[in-house]
Amino acid sequence: MPEKFASCIQACYDCASICNHCAAACLREDNVKMMARCIALDVDCAQICALAAGAMARGSEMAGQLCAACAAVCEACGEECGKHQHEHCQRCAQACKRCAQECRKMATPA
Repeated sequence: MPEKFASCIQACYDCASICNHCAAACLREDNVKMMARCIALDVDCAQICALAAGAMARGSEMAGQLCAACAAVCEACGEECGKHQHEHCQRCAQACKRCAQECRKMATPA
């Protein structure tokens, strides 16, 4: 794994894990219908985070573009999760914000 990607890869893996947990926890909430957008974004975010982390770990030439897309999805997911007061949503919003910041740095050439 290229060392310069280590922080971003870790942020992506952390975010994917927390998003998966948040989606599962949202499905157990009393008003699941109200959580539908949160769940959908959690799943999308977990998937793109895992994809971006894998691309960076492989040194893919597409890593920058995937990280840019990942940042956009993380921002949307974090914004949605931030609207809900559940602890799992708040932790997810924080992880998404951190991942978006790391991915933006990675996607922007130095």
